[in-house]
Amino acid sequence: MVKDSQTQPPYFNIDPDRALQELDPPVTTGDFNRIAEVCTRGREDLASRGMNEDGRKSLRLFSTWEITRYLIPVATPHFRRVLKAHPDLPQGRSETEGGAKWFTLDEVLRLRAHFATEGSKAKEYRPYRPEGLPAKMVAVANFKGGVGKTSTAAHLAMSAALDGYRVLVIDLDSQGSMTSIFGGKVDDEWETVFPLLARHYASHLRRENQGRIDRGDPPLPFDDTLTEALKVRSQDLIQKTHWPNIDLIGAQLNLYWSEFQIPVWRMQARGWKLWDSLTDILEADGVLDGYDVIFLDTPPALGYLTINGLAASDILLVPLGASFLEFDSTGRFFDMLHSTFASIEEGENMAARALGREELAFEWDAVRAVITRYDGAQQGELASLIQAYLGRTLSPHRQDFTALIGQAGEQVSGIYEADYRDFNRETYARGRETFDATYAAFKRLLLGSWRRDELAAQAEAGVA
Repeated sequence: MVKDSQTQPPYFNIDPDRALQELDPPVTTGDFNRIAEVCTRGREDLASRGMNEDGRKSLRLFSTWEITRYLIPVATPHFRRVLKAHPDLPQGRSETEGGAKWFTLDEVLRLRAHFATEGSKAKEYRPYRPEGLPAKMVAVANFKGGVGKTSTAAHLAMSAALDGYRVLVIDLDSQGSMTSIFGGKVDDEWETVFPLLARHYASHLRRENQGRIDRGDPPLPFDDTLTEALKVRSQDLIQKTHWPNIDLIGAQLNLYWSEFQIPVWRMQARGWKLWDSLTDILEADGVLDGYDVIFLDTPPALGYLTINGLAASDILLVPLGASFLEFDSTGRFFDMLHSTFASIEEGENMAARALGREELAFEWDAVRAVITRYDGAQQGELASLIQAYLGRTLSPHRQDFTALIGQAGEQVSGIYEADYRDFNRETYARGRETFDATYAAFKRLLLGSWRRDELAAQAEAGVA
């Protein structure tokens, strides 16, 4: 017979004097700086492990096996025959005599273009992209942290790049995690989206001040920050990354001051439509024509930067874990989205109706919640309940957590940056399946929304 354990829980009989001996001296404001410096050194050390001798991140090579399985839909023997018949095409490199051939992603993109021109018309060598339509903007958002928001956005960006799309990633989160993943260097807020938002406000204020002067009223203050912002273009902020077809507008801690500056601007000029800032500037600078897909990684809060990202987006993805707390938090997030955007619409449309103008109505091509870091053995029942409640709003694909995902996170990289030789082919294939499926679900939304726009444009042209 097993006796019941008489051991008391560890929170009983703690001696106050012993606890005092173990206690550190009181913490001061200066100690926060010391802790921050230690974290900075650690962050730089961890991030540098994925960098080359020049201090920049570099993308690994891709083998013939990976290319023919995941990137270009051709049989391996045919792929080799095409390379042999076209010595002007990238031939790859072998690490050993007679070993597997390895290619850079730049070379893969060149090979893809060749097959798209010369290969079978029945195969999809290049992804669908309607001509004459702007890039689709995709916001990944939730105001609960730890739900896989940044990793989901990063992996979708990498998936789209591997698929052949031209991708821009915009980091709106002052924590800068997305910037770290792509090896970005951002010194201050003037290398973030801040000057673009300031430029939009400055342009509005300049027009308003001209109207005030024409009416004989004194102009509103126009400081040096706004003057400098008028000189900044989106292209000044866009960085190349170690991915040949992924560019970045990065973020760093000072971007957070936007959350304090924007309401000041709103108080000075009530007519400024801050929610249009990002879209208007990117469109004016031709950015929407220079890329296929733009991913916006938002802060874990419904602040002004998040509002800009959500208002700019065509597709909204909301990651959440299969837990009660995350489901509850996500429901509150959607509630806040409703109240925030309904309030904006109501305020704008009161004036629009009075002036006989077209009313404002926000609209998204698609909104999907996505279950991330899913453990089928532990969360299956709750995930099914969440699916039953959310219906089509919740993507039926659940993004599993695997060892490959965990290792990628430890190395400050994405799973597509992991070399399958660090595992084995089967383990690697299983590990990336969940993100391949996540991308497939997203791509259906992307292509469907593009096709709807394309048909609408054709119908409009026909009527015209």
